[in-house]
Amino acid sequence: MYELNMLTELCGYIQSPAKMGLVRLNETDVCLIDSGNDKDAGRKVRQLLDGKGWRLTAIYNTHSHADHIGGNRYLQNQTGCRIYAPGIECAFTRYPVLEPAGLWGGWPGKDLRHKFLMAQDSDAQYLTPEVLPQGMELIPLPGHSFDMTGFRTADGVVYLADCLSGRETLDKYRVGYIWDVGAYLDTLEKVKAMSAAVFVPAHAPVTEDIAPLAQYNIDAVHAVAEDILDICRTPATAETVLQKLFARYGLVMTFEQHALVGSTVRSYLAWLKDTGRLTARFEDGLLLWERA
Repeated sequence: MYELNMLTELCGYIQSPAKMGLVRLNETDVCLIDSGNDKDAGRKVRQLLDGKGWRLTAIYNTHSHADHIGGNRYLQNQTGCRIYAPGIECAFTRYPVLEPAGLWGGWPGKDLRHKFLMAQDSDAQYLTPEVLPQGMELIPLPGHSFDMTGFRTADGVVYLADCLSGRETLDKYRVGYIWDVGAYLDTLEKVKAMSAAVFVPAHAPVTEDIAPLAQYNIDAVHAVAEDILDICRTPATAETVLQKLFARYGLVMTFEQHALVGSTVRSYLAWLKDTGRLTARFEDGLLLWERA
């Protein structure tokens, strides 16, 4: 864990629970794509860079989930590096309590205010094309998160952040976190059509051909949607849908899983209603969802 794997002369990644991209800017300077899940991850990255004699000048965050920004504050304090995050993700990076609050839909109790859902705040600035190293391009990848962004480097390495999950993860958990289901499917279709020298997903193996995994993720999204539609043959509340999905998939309910999967289920319900496959009505003070 936390080994550096170079893919080209200039680009590579640091193996960690969420892969961090590394791009060499010259003989001494490097930038990171994401920073790991906590202070300890940041410390290990700093030790790795110090061992190479490299200076960290910037961190480009793909999005604001804690496992991607958790090392920000430590690395910024240690190195003085700049931090950039895209769109709304920048606000969440500066004020990370927004993450568990958004998942919960209200003030998040202490069961949700932990490092896996709420990183330390860091001084992030808005990510724009102008602040990127020469030859690096932004790739908008919305859906998993509000304004998630990937990167393409000058030598053809594409960093895909969390826009898809590995097969083993999908087979085990079935429901990956999604903020906007429609945008997520559009992103997956875009990624499926991409070509690159190599693709680096944060939570799946590095590959030269991303299309099969993108299709596997697309199929998984549609499978969850069909299960929700099946549950809603009988009018059901969102909590009932969540309960029945956990039973079908053999998942264990915790505060964290309730927040993550529950938020995703509500996103599915909204998308299915917007696309005309579910209807919703209020009855006896309950919001009921029913297959159209």
